[in-house]
Amino acid sequence: MTHRQVMEALSGLLLAMFVAMLSSTVVTNALPRIVSDLHGSQTGYTWVVVATLLTMTATTPLWGKLADLFDKKLLVQLALVIYVVGSVVASLSSSMGMLIAARAIQGLGIGGLSALVQIVIAAMVSPRERGRYSGYLGAVFAAATVSGPLIGGVVVDSALGWRGVFFIGLPFAALALVLLQKTLHLPTVKREVRIDYLGSTLIVAGISVVLVWVSLAGSQFAWASVTTGVLVAAGVVLLAAAVLVEIKVAHEPIIPMQLFRDRTVALATTASVFVGVSLFAGTVYLSQYFQTARAMTPTEAGLMSICMVGGLSLSSLVTGRVITATGRWKRWLVGGAALLTVALVLLGTIDESTSLVEVGSFMALLGIGVGATMQNLVLAVQNSVPLAQLGAASSVVAFFRSIGGSVGVSVMGALLATQVSTKVNEGLTQLGVDPGQTHESHSIPDLASLPAPVRSVFEQAFGESFGHIFMLAAPFALLALLCVSFIEEVPLRTSNTELTAMERQVADASPEATAELVETTLVGAAGRAETDRP
Repeated sequence: MTHRQVMEALSGLLLAMFVAMLSSTVVTNALPRIVSDLHGSQTGYTWVVVATLLTMTATTPLWGKLADLFDKKLLVQLALVIYVVGSVVASLSSSMGMLIAARAIQGLGIGGLSALVQIVIAAMVSPRERGRYSGYLGAVFAAATVSGPLIGGVVVDSALGWRGVFFIGLPFAALALVLLQKTLHLPTVKREVRIDYLGSTLIVAGISVVLVWVSLAGSQFAWASVTTGVLVAAGVVLLAAAVLVEIKVAHEPIIPMQLFRDRTVALATTASVFVGVSLFAGTVYLSQYFQTARAMTPTEAGLMSICMVGGLSLSSLVTGRVITATGRWKRWLVGGAALLTVALVLLGTIDESTSLVEVGSFMALLGIGVGATMQNLVLAVQNSVPLAQLGAASSVVAFFRSIGGSVGVSVMGALLATQVSTKVNEGLTQLGVDPGQTHESHSIPDLASLPAPVRSVFEQAFGESFGHIFMLAAPFALLALLCVSFIEEVPLRTSNTELTAMERQVADASPEATAELVETTLVGAAGRAETDRP
């Protein structure tokens, strides 16, 4: 494909990716208002995010496998339709349960879009050129992350209210469907289809049980309790069974375990888990920090997010261009992971009184680190696997990044709920106020409606607690740095065409050696045919 043809096909793909990213960022600034209106708790706040991450995580490998078996364009369009259905249901939600279910439906579509867009780009463009187009993908990610909080904040503060937030992505989804139909034309390879239903079911069940445990422990039951033991044991058994099925039973495994024999794939997917923790910690909880600890409106919180997204946008574009020009990618992974670690340590020092200039600087560093690592981890894996496994390998990286995000959001949400509840109860008791008369345990009240002394207690509790959860995320970024440091840098392929072992020998051999190789191969084939004759 020429550059023009690639860019035409990318128009619909990038718009589809914009829809997927927008659906997450546009809701973050609305969540405090949504949870307050629907009388939800901090656990409910967490699960509005986790429900989307869970279904996105669990289905990403399935979408990747389907991409190796079916028409990729049709799959992208199907993912868009599922997203639209989830958005409409979310806008009509009358309870936290209904909203969480709608967000789970949205996650199905988002999982397809986030996996399939990168798979289609990989099918069109060689690894060496892919850094250039990954830069465009990073720019779209940044644009959605910048515009989402701003648009979401403005809509929430308008007459449309928070329900209008879920309609924002619908026009973009409709336009993406039309553009994909007109511009994306990829060959479809037909072969026998065997979907690993058992493996995918066990993966979904195992991850769900683990997330239920980490999100509810500390509020609904104690960390050290019989319920914890049952949930942990069930999660371990289900995930172990899933691994066994993928290795021994499945003909077309959702997660091909042989991929992890490759050192680059194993280290990059492990690093993506830890990067996921950092990414979602920043996008989910910084918005809540500004609204609960700094008394900002959703619009003002959206403006603050520009700091992080500006760094992410610049980092994605620059690293993509430089990698395409030089073919060197490891140094950017190492540098990005190092910045992630430093940024999270610095964010771990914030509270309700920290200078906004300092907070914005820390957010910019976090964005630069995410931009340099997230897309380039996918690129490193795609460069290390055969073309036939491109879809599965790409989705595996996204899958493990989403696992990191899901578990990270759940753990940090549970820690935040426990710490805030404890600090608020202590603060209100010192004021001589009965905590039970002002709020329910682990609930998120409308701070604007509270008396000034009580509101100050909540703001201080939230401010101190957010610093603790960012500090908790810092060791995970350090582990990501260790993983990418041990990845062996392999020069990026300049073509998607794969050579067989014989073709590589022929390409490298002299004319005389080539003739001898061909003659040896033909004689060997004739001998085998004679031996096999009845």
